[in-house]
Amino acid sequence: MRSHNASLVLDLLRTAGPDGISRLELAERTGLTPQAVSKITARLREDGLVAEAGRRASTGGKPRTVLRLVPEAGHAVGVHLDRDEVRAVLVDLRGTVVGERRAALDLGAGARAVLTAVTETVRVVVAEGLRGVVTEALREAGTEVLRGTGPESVREAAADVLRDAAAETAREAGTEALRGAGPESVREAAADVLRDAAGETAREARTEVLRGAGPESVRETATEALRGRGPESARETATEGLPATGPETAREAAAEALPAGPLLAPAGSLLGVGVALPGPLDHVRGVLHRVTGFPEWDGFPLREALAERLGVPVVVDKDTNAAALGLAAAGESGSFAYLHLGTGLGAGLVIGGSVHRGARTGAGEFGHQVIQLDGPPCTCGDRGCVEALCLDAVARGDVEQAARVLGTGAANLVGLLDIDVVLLGGRTVAAAPEAFVRGVGAVLAARARRTGEDAVPVRVAPGGGRVVAAGAAQLVLGPVFGRGVG
Repeated sequence: MRSHNASLVLDLLRTAGPDGISRLELAERTGLTPQAVSKITARLREDGLVAEAGRRASTGGKPRTVLRLVPEAGHAVGVHLDRDEVRAVLVDLRGTVVGERRAALDLGAGARAVLTAVTETVRVVVAEGLRGVVTEALREAGTEVLRGTGPESVREAAADVLRDAAAETAREAGTEALRGAGPESVREAAADVLRDAAGETAREARTEVLRGAGPESVRETATEALRGRGPESARETATEGLPATGPETAREAAAEALPAGPLLAPAGSLLGVGVALPGPLDHVRGVLHRVTGFPEWDGFPLREALAERLGVPVVVDKDTNAAALGLAAAGESGSFAYLHLGTGLGAGLVIGGSVHRGARTGAGEFGHQVIQLDGPPCTCGDRGCVEALCLDAVARGDVEQAARVLGTGAANLVGLLDIDVVLLGGRTVAAAPEAFVRGVGAVLAARARRTGEDAVPVRVAPGGGRVVAAGAAQLVLGPVFGRGVG
């Protein structure tokens, strides 16, 4: 999407927050020359990703201009596809959640039903989230445009429209498009402008807005949106040809699930969708393996199926990996394990600041380590797995026992990887967080006494129920800021 150096600059602007950072500080922290930083930031400003945030006094000479990231210039969707529900969040470039949607789902209902639920959830969260973003931004951006402080390309295009559109109809349509901010209202208003305004001038103004609207991929998406069909035709296209019965094989499921046209092309600032779900799966190819408890998904090309249906880039990873990535992006440092106990049990591992997936995305299958040879059967086909023992104890109402079992597995992990901290999450943990922190911590403390080491701390991961979905969005945003996702 952009050069490595530009990504470094963007990441520093992101971490600087709304107070911003000067070009000189950017040069010092990146090791780039001031001239290179000036060129990079000029391009980023043209793309609408960076804006001035005022001036800051310097030790000598004139005050330094401070730059800030424009968080609303781009968005990503993160999807947590669980065994019984789907949660989608819309985040801006800083990772702030600006929209959220949840819906019930049965992962065993077949590819057609699952993909329909996911795409509809994503569609709604994008439409509602971006509508709220635009409504809020208009209160500020309208003033900035008039003052001359918004992105230059947007100011020029807005000025052209207001100056050259030769009819009240064009102005009313433009206003309605901005007020509505949903894909349908934007397209209807744009169509009115093109139909009723005084011809070529309005069309040229619209073209200029698209040219200056942001990163190349965002501009192309926005252009395609206005060039293509409306939401109703997109929804009809997305459901055309779908069979009445579920697929028998992964190959047939993929063929049945792929629609003829994109669904999210109207969302011009949307960079992509990250999807996180239980493993095992192939993160690189976006193909599912025998998802624990749902072997019928083996071989299903989820990334391809969703990308075809949504019309935007899609990244697929395990739920625990996505959560770990999001926690690292939010500032969790060092080496840590994120243990997710919900409808299943897994671990996301960050070693030396990077998510560890293993050679085949198989790392972190924490829940299927056997700790009791004659234990209860597990959905993976084995017996006595940590997951089976934990969930069995929870089902009996014995949370303390579940915490001790989880602590035993965590102690094995600490001994194997020598991590700095253990973070707990998932809906089962959320139902009794103090009991799980206390129980897991007690097992780790006992281990530390035996080894003579300091006990590894245990705490609940920040982010609550959004931790996986927000992390899934970072699968899309990470590369924008030079953070590889593996």
